[in-house]
Formats: sequence, C-alpha cells, structure tokens
Amino acid sequence: MTAALAEAASARVERAWAVLAGVPDPEVPALSVCDLGIVRDVREAGDALEVVLTPTYSGCPATEVIEQSVLEALAAAGLGPARATLQRAPAWTTDWISADGRRKLREYGIAPPGAAAGEGVPIRIVGRRAAAPAVPCPRCGSERTERLSAFGSTACKSLYRCMACREPFEYFKPL
Repeated sequence: MTAALAEAASARVERAWAVLAGVPDPEVPALSVCDLGIVRDVREAGDALEVVLTPTYSGCPATEVIEQSVLEALAAAGLGPARATLQRAPAWTTDWISADGRRKLREYGIAPPGAAAGEGVPIRIVGRRAAAPAVPCPRCGSERTERLSAFGSTACKSLYRCMACREPFEYFKPL
C-alpha cells in the first residue's frame, strides 16, 4: 500500500469513528455505541470498513439493531461499503464505558457502574446478609438509596429509589 493510500485509509477510519460516536445505543439513547464501548475496532478490510462490535451480553436483544444502525450511519456518511463483525471474546465489561459515557448516564438519571462504594470486583459471592454497597442517587447525590428490584428495564440494570429525594432511578450493573 502506498503512503497516499495508507493516509486515505487512516482518514477514512478516523471519520468512521467520528460518525459512530453519534450512533445512539437503542436501550440508553443518551449514550453512543462508542460511549458504551460496544465498538471495539474500526479497520480497513480490503475496500470495505470492518466495524468490530462486542454486545453488552450474548443475549442482548439490541445487537441486530446496533449492527444495522452502525452500517446505516457509515453509509449515510459516504464511508461504505462496510460490514459489522461480532466479537464476543473477550466479553464486554462495564469497564469499557468511557468516562464521558459515565457522566452521560448520570445526567440521564442512571447511576453508572462503579458508583457504589467498594465496588470494583465484577463478581463477588457473599452471604445473603451482606449489606450491598450504597449506590448514590444520580439526581441528588444522596447515598441513602434502596434497591427495589434486581432488574430494571433491561437485564443489565437494577431499579433503585432515593430515600432523600424519593425519586426512582436505574443503576447500570457492573459486569
């Protein structure tokens, strides 16, 4: 590949990343698929762009919608042809959510993963009597919250209520 072709390919990949940063996640539209860390890589693959996606979990019902949205956004930006490749290993983790994505989650009213004190180990087996770490309210910041349900609107979120401002909110579970 000549230097000019390599530079053009690099510019195309860079433009693709910029376009994908504007593709919203269908379940949490305040975040882009890049904010969530679902887009693992964008690379030239012959004359096509290859976008490597890692779904948040293997049974995620939004995977096909995300693939379609990514390819449509690239086509609309004139960056096609493109294809999406699913990469399930290593498995997606909430560590891949960007700092900007965590801020956007809070502003959207969802407590981001890692917001609970002492959290950082994704899987921990403890007895039933162990107190869960406090999850700060994304609206008022109070740590006087209670979990109402292990599951929220999707399997990756829990439902909480703030005892200070009395508002319900979702907590994005760490994985």
